[in-house]
Amino acid sequence: MSDSGGGASAAQSATHLAARALDTNAFVEAIRTYGEALDQHRITIDRLNVYPVPDGDTGTNMALTLAAVSEELDRAGSERAEVCQAISHGALMGARGNSGVIVSQLLRGLAATLAPSDGDDQAEPMIDADLLAQGLVAASVAADGAVMRPVEGTILSVARASAHAAQQAIATDEGDDGFERLVGVLEQARRAGQSALEATPQQLPVLADAGVVDAGAAGYLLLLDALLKVVDGRPLPTEVDLPADVAAVIAHGNAGASVQRDADDPVAERRAEMHSHLDAGDAAGHDAHDPSGTRYEVMYLLAAPDSKIDAFKAGWDSLGDSIVMVGGDGLWNCHIHTDDIGPVVEAGIEAGRPYRIQITDLHEQVAELGGHGAHAGHGAHAGHGDPGASAVAGTRTDDRPMVECAVVAVSPSAGLDELFASLGCHELVTGGQTMNPSTAELLAAVEAAPSQHVVVLPNNSNIVPVARQVGEHTSKTVAVVATTSVPAGLASLIGYDPGVSADANAASMGDAAALVAAGEVTQAVRDTAAPTGPVTAGQWIGLDSDGIAAAGETAADAALGLLAHLLQPEHEILTLIEGAGAQAGETDEVVSWLAQNWPDVEVERHVGGQDHYPYLFGIE
Repeated sequence: MSDSGGGASAAQSATHLAARALDTNAFVEAIRTYGEALDQHRITIDRLNVYPVPDGDTGTNMALTLAAVSEELDRAGSERAEVCQAISHGALMGARGNSGVIVSQLLRGLAATLAPSDGDDQAEPMIDADLLAQGLVAASVAADGAVMRPVEGTILSVARASAHAAQQAIATDEGDDGFERLVGVLEQARRAGQSALEATPQQLPVLADAGVVDAGAAGYLLLLDALLKVVDGRPLPTEVDLPADVAAVIAHGNAGASVQRDADDPVAERRAEMHSHLDAGDAAGHDAHDPSGTRYEVMYLLAAPDSKIDAFKAGWDSLGDSIVMVGGDGLWNCHIHTDDIGPVVEAGIEAGRPYRIQITDLHEQVAELGGHGAHAGHGAHAGHGDPGASAVAGTRTDDRPMVECAVVAVSPSAGLDELFASLGCHELVTGGQTMNPSTAELLAAVEAAPSQHVVVLPNNSNIVPVARQVGEHTSKTVAVVATTSVPAGLASLIGYDPGVSADANAASMGDAAALVAAGEVTQAVRDTAAPTGPVTAGQWIGLDSDGIAAAGETAADAALGLLAHLLQPEHEILTLIEGAGAQAGETDEVVSWLAQNWPDVEVERHVGGQDHYPYLFGIE
C-alpha cells in the first residue's frame, strides 16, 4: 500500500482535519490504531470471560481479526473504495470466534457506509460528523443482523447505544464547526457506550454472577477511542475503562499460558500452531506412524498476481506432494509436503512475496505423537471414509477418491486429530479453546475436501459462528453441525455416511451429537461463585453444558464430582480423553471409581493431548 493509504502520522491527521472531516488516510490510521489498542489490551479483555477458565479469548480473537484487516490494508491501494473493500474483506476472512465475527460485521457495516457510492461525482467524500454517525448506525445494524437471536447486555447492545447517541448528537447539534461536531459525535457515542457497558451485568445475569462486564463490548469501545485519537490527538487509554469492582475481580486473573505465549505476535504464533496430519495407512507411504514419506510440510501466504499462479503450481508439482493452494485476487494460501525446502520457498519468491512461512518436520512430529501414545481408532465406531486430514489444507487431495459428502472438523491437538481421522474426517483445522481458527482457515479446508458437499464440525461454541460464514464463500454445499465440544463432534461421526448429501448427514450427525452428555475438567484462572459454592483461582473445576458442576483440589477430584453429576442409569458408554496435563495416578483413580460405581458403563480411553483440559468426557 502507498504511504498515503498505510497510516498517517498525528501531524498528518491535523492536516486532514483542516477540512473539518476525516479523509481516507486518517480513516486507515484509525483502523490500524484500533488494532493496536486491541492488541495492547487483549489480555485484560480476555480476563472478562464469563467463566473462569483458560479459554477466555475474546480480546485475542478481536485483535487477531484486526491484524488480518491490517494485513489486507498492506495490500490495498490508497483510494477510499479500495481501502473500504480491504477492511471488509480482511475482517470477513480473518474473523475468529464469536467476537471476531461480530467485530467483522461492525467493520463491514462501517466500511460499506463510508465507501463512495457507484456513480458518485465525489469519489472521495470526506467523513464528516453526519457520515460517521451513519456509519456507526450501519455498523450496529450489520452486527445485529449477523446474530440469529441477539442478546441484550452484549457488544450488540453497546454498539447500538453508541450509534443511537451519535444520531442524537447530529440531531441536536446545530453548530457549523465541522471539527467540533465530529469530536462531539464521537464523545457522545463513547460516553453512551461506556454507560451501556457498565449496564451489561444488569441486562445479562451471567455477567452479574461472574462479576464482570461484557468482554466484546469493552473491545468495541476501543474503536471509538481510536477514532478520537486520530481526530484530536488524545492518547489511547492506558487501561480498559472498567468499573472498580470489575477491575478488582480480574486483577489477579490469569489469561492462560497460550495468551501469554503469543504476546509478541499473536497472529504469527496462532498460525505457527497449525499442523499437518498424514494419511493413516495411505498406500503411498504416508502412514501416521511411518515416517518414510516426504519429510517437511511447508506453508506460507503468497502475495502474487493471479496470472503467475499456474506457473508457480507447475514448479511446485515437481518439488513435492500434498499440494494445495487456496486464494485469489493476489493472495494465496500455499501448502506442500517436500524433502527440499529451499526450492519451495524460492519458487514463491519468483512468483511474488511469500510470508508467514511455516516449516514442520513431519518425521519429528510423528515421533512425538507416537511417544504420547495417541490412539488411532475409536472402538467399534471407527472405519468411515478416508482418514486423510490436514490443518487448513488437504492431504494428498489428488489421490483421494471423491465422496458424496466429506467432513471438516476443528481439533485442538494431534491425538484428537487421529481420532477424528479414524472416524472419517477428511480435513482437520487446528483450533479450539484459546485458538479459534479464522473463516479463511475453515474455508481452505472446505475447498480442499474431496467432495462438493461438506459437513463442518466446529466442536466449540465460539467457532460455530465462524463456521456458519464459510458456505457463503464457496461454490460447495456446506452444512454446519453446531457441535460445541470435542466429545459431541466425535459422537456425531457415528451418524456420518459418506454416500449421502451434506444436508442428510447434518441431520443424522446432529441427532447423534445430541445424545451425548459432555463434560470437561480444567483449572480456574480467577475466583468466582458457582452453584457448587465459591471457587478460588487454581482450583480444578468440572464443567457441563450449564457451567461449573464440580470443584476440587485435584483434577481427579473435579472429574469425579463432574462424573457423579453427569452419569445416569441409562448411560452405556463413556469416552475419556486424556489431555497433556493428565497425571497417570489421577487417571487411574478416575477409572477405578468408574469401575466400582458404574460397572455397567463401558469406558473407552484415548490420549488426546489437548492443552488446558486434562480430561474431556463424552457419555452416551
